[in-house]
Amino acid sequence: MGRRDHRRSGRRAGRHLHRVCGHRVDAIDRHRVQAEGRGVSELVLGVFDPVFAAYAVFIGGLLIVAGLVLTVLGPIMKKDVSSIWRTYLGWLIMIPALLGALYLGRVATIIGVGLLSMRGFKEFARATGLYEDWWHVVAVYLGIAAVTATSLVADPNTGDAGWYGMFMASPAYIIAALMTIPIIRNETRGQLQRVSLSIVGFVYLGWMFGHLGFLANSEQFYGYLLYLLFAVQLNDIAAFTFGKLFGKHKLRSEISPNKTVEGSLGALATSMALPWLLHFSFPHFGTAELVLTGLIVGVGGQFGDLTISFIKRDVGVKDMGVLIPGHGGILDRVDSLIFVAPLFFHMVRWFHGV
Repeated sequence: MGRRDHRRSGRRAGRHLHRVCGHRVDAIDRHRVQAEGRGVSELVLGVFDPVFAAYAVFIGGLLIVAGLVLTVLGPIMKKDVSSIWRTYLGWLIMIPALLGALYLGRVATIIGVGLLSMRGFKEFARATGLYEDWWHVVAVYLGIAAVTATSLVADPNTGDAGWYGMFMASPAYIIAALMTIPIIRNETRGQLQRVSLSIVGFVYLGWMFGHLGFLANSEQFYGYLLYLLFAVQLNDIAAFTFGKLFGKHKLRSEISPNKTVEGSLGALATSMALPWLLHFSFPHFGTAELVLTGLIVGVGGQFGDLTISFIKRDVGVKDMGVLIPGHGGILDRVDSLIFVAPLFFHMVRWFHGV
């Protein structure tokens, strides 16, 4: 299927999107036009998008219920729940920030993903010792900024939002630039390790995770991004819960001793059911896309988690950072998304275009 066919399919899918959460999409379009007429389109579209509104209300309700349960749970069980409160506080910080960036629209979302990529790379560089070499660190930061820019600018050939060709080609240019650093510095000792860490850091955190930002160029980006953000967290929670309840067999004992086969299978089952339960996020998806979405989150999310786990074990740290109370660093929270983002992006592009 060619690029033009993908776009035509995406447009047909958009026209087919008649009702989402009980609201007509044409109503959103009317509000979009009215908002643009007032010059505040990016700032109000989230209000009129039923998918965004549904997730905001649902997640807000979950936070309120969780807070009430924690308030009552401590005195009843007579146990110290301070660690749970710290985790809850972390969610109170993260969720408004994430929803706020999405609410502000495409540009804010792409820039937000770029900033998260840079922060994640900083944590990676500190943990691996690469942060001491500012040549490589600055080069990777510039590479992440370049990837972010390709998501922001229009394709000069088609006029579409996001320069897809340059986005896909960017690793070749950035990796080539990273390989020239030892030559420019006329150094050899320790350079192979540093170049290798720089390449891994850029590809993993700058480019793979950067697919999440490019996805904001889609007409259905609220549904796509909100689903991914919610689904990968639920996948983690399901793995933990099923592991605690039924876990007997270690999944990968040397990498993450607390993870179990039963927890992994429970998370996969949850992720496979979720696309149907939250079908309003992408009502134009058929059975094939729903199955693939479940597999991408259920399998890719766990591989992303285990990847950061083996890196942490290798460098001897418990968490990649301390930025988020009760959660660790940015990498500890977005690790599952790093695999999921590119897999989901290219699945969507194949079936519907982006």
